[in-house]
Amino acid sequence: MSLIVQKFGGTSVATSERILAAARRAVDAKRAGHQVVMVVSARGKKTDELVDLAAQITDAPRAREMDMLLSTGEQESVALVAMAIHTLGEQAVSMTGGQIGIITDSTFSKARIRSISTETIQRHLDAGRIVVACGFQGVDDEQNITTLGRGGSDTTATALAAALRAKECEIYTDVEGVFSTDPRAVPEARKIQQISYDEMLELASVGAGVMHSRSIEFAKKFNVPLRVRPSYADGVGTLIAAAGDSDSRVVTGLALVKNEARVTMLDLPDRPGVMSTIFTRMAAHKIPIDMVVQNVASQGKAEVSFTVPASDLAETLTAGEEAIRELGAGQIQSGTHVAKVSAVGNGMRSHSGVAAQMFQTIANQGANIEMITTSEIKISALVDRSGADGLLQHLHQDFQLEAPRPTAPAVGVKQTGPATWDAAAHDALLREVVGRLGSMEDIVVSEVLLDDTQSRVTIHNLPDIPGTCAQLFTAVAEGDVMVDMIVQNVSHAGAAEISFTVPKADLDRCLLLVREVLSAWEGAQLSSERDIAKLTVVGIGLRTHTGVGEKMFRALAEADINIQMINTSEIRMSAVVQLDQGANGLTALEQAFGLGSH
Repeated sequence: MSLIVQKFGGTSVATSERILAAARRAVDAKRAGHQVVMVVSARGKKTDELVDLAAQITDAPRAREMDMLLSTGEQESVALVAMAIHTLGEQAVSMTGGQIGIITDSTFSKARIRSISTETIQRHLDAGRIVVACGFQGVDDEQNITTLGRGGSDTTATALAAALRAKECEIYTDVEGVFSTDPRAVPEARKIQQISYDEMLELASVGAGVMHSRSIEFAKKFNVPLRVRPSYADGVGTLIAAAGDSDSRVVTGLALVKNEARVTMLDLPDRPGVMSTIFTRMAAHKIPIDMVVQNVASQGKAEVSFTVPASDLAETLTAGEEAIRELGAGQIQSGTHVAKVSAVGNGMRSHSGVAAQMFQTIANQGANIEMITTSEIKISALVDRSGADGLLQHLHQDFQLEAPRPTAPAVGVKQTGPATWDAAAHDALLREVVGRLGSMEDIVVSEVLLDDTQSRVTIHNLPDIPGTCAQLFTAVAEGDVMVDMIVQNVSHAGAAEISFTVPKADLDRCLLLVREVLSAWEGAQLSSERDIAKLTVVGIGLRTHTGVGEKMFRALAEADINIQMINTSEIRMSAVVQLDQGANGLTALEQAFGLGSH
C-alpha cells in the first residue's frame, strides 16, 4: 500500500469549511487505497495573532515560552481536522511534533531536527488511521516544545515523506498549480503538468510566488516528488520532480519582478579580494543580492552590478560604502525604476537561439536592456519598469507558452522503496534523512565544477539602444554557436559592454559572425580570450543563503585568484578566471565548501 503525505498551509484550514474540505482530501486518498499522513499549519493568521498577543504582554518574551505559545496554533488545527475526519466516517489521530517522534536541539524558534522516530506513525497507519501531524514543531531532549522556524511545516512534511518512503508529498495551496507565468498578468498562462526541481527553484528565485524555494530545496535534497494542488478544487495540479515535462518546449516559464533596485559599484581596483570584500559586507547586512554581474575589467578598473529588493536598497548602499572605504577606492550608484524579466527552461541547455529570441522580443517592444545574467537554464534581463507587464505578455506569446500541449497520459510517480516493508532499509533511509536534516539550515553546496573548454568574447562600446543584443545574438545563433554565460553590465555615456562564453572550438566562427554585426556600429570594439577557466559552485538556495558568495570569493581571494566575470542564479554561481588559475581555484573552493576532488 502506497503512502501519501498531504501538507495544508494556514489558508487551507482557515475556516470550518476549509477544514472539512481538507479532511475530505485525506479521506478520499485513504479510500483510494493509500495510507495518509496530513501535516497541518496553524489556521490563517493565528501565528500572527499569537505573536501580537505576546507583544502586548512583554517586549522581550523568552524564546522557550514563545515556542510553547506558537505551537498551540498547529495543535488547534490538527485537533479540528481530526474531528472533521471522524465526522466523515474515517478514523484519525492528531499528533504533536513530540508525539510524531521529532526530536530537535534546544535552539528555540529555529530548532534543528536531530532524530525522527516513525514507529508511532506507522503503527497508527497500519491500524487504518489517518495521521494528522503538527507541522513546524518538535521537542528537545528535556521535552521542551520547540519550533523549526521559517518553512517549518514544509520541513516536517518533506522529512516525513522521505522517512516514510511516500509516493508523493502533496502541497495544497490557493492556486491551481504552477503556471507558465503569473495568470493574473497573462490570462493565457498555461498550467504546467510537470516541472523539474531546478526549473522550479529558478522560477521561485525570480519571482514565481506559487511556492517558497525552501520547500523545493527540501524536496530536491530528499528526492521527494512534490505535487502542488489546489485546495479549493479537484485538479491534479503540478508535479515537481527530478525531471520536467518531456514535451519539446525550450522555455518552461517566465517570471517578472518589479520591486527590484539596481546597485552598481564602479572604479574598483582590479585585484584579487575585491569581490570577497563586497560580498562579505553584503552578507554581514543579510542582503540577498541577485543578478550579480561583473564584466571584464578595463584600464585597471573593475565594476560589479547587482539587484536587491527595493526595500533593502538603503541598507545595501550602506554596506557598499563600507566596502569602498575598506578597498580604498570606488563609487556606488543605484537605480530604482527597473524590473527583472526571466525565462527558465531545461531546454536551454541544448538549444541555441533562446537569448536571441528573448532579446528580439524586448527590442520589438522598444525596451532597452540594462543588465543581463544567465545560468544553464535561465536568462534574466533588467529593463525599465514601465511597460514590463506588456513585455511579459509578448514574451509569453513569442515563446508559444500558451499553446496546448500534446495529449499525454497522466504522469505517475513510482513509489520509492520495495512494496513490502523492509525494516533495515527503512532504518537506513531514516538515518540518512535525519543526517541531512541536521545541516538543512547550512549553506548547501553539492559540487564545485571547473570548465576549461570555453572561450570569452567581449564587445566594448556597444550602442546602448534597443535591439543591439537581439542583432548580436541572432547572428551568433544563426551560426549555430551555443552561448553559455552572458554578462552585460550597466551602460555609461550611451555605451554598453557585453561578454559571453562559447565553446573553444566555436570561437573563430563566433568572432567572424560578431565582426560582421559590429561593422554597422561605429566605435564598437571586439576582444576575446581563447583560454579561460570557469569555476562554478552548484547547490540549492544560493541566492537566499547570503554567505555563499562571501565564502566563494573569499576562498578565491586567499588563493590570489583574480575574477574576470561573475554571474549567479538560485542554483549556480560562476566566475571566470585565467586558465592557469583554474585548478588552484577548484581546489580552493572544494576545501572551502568541504567537498572532495571530482
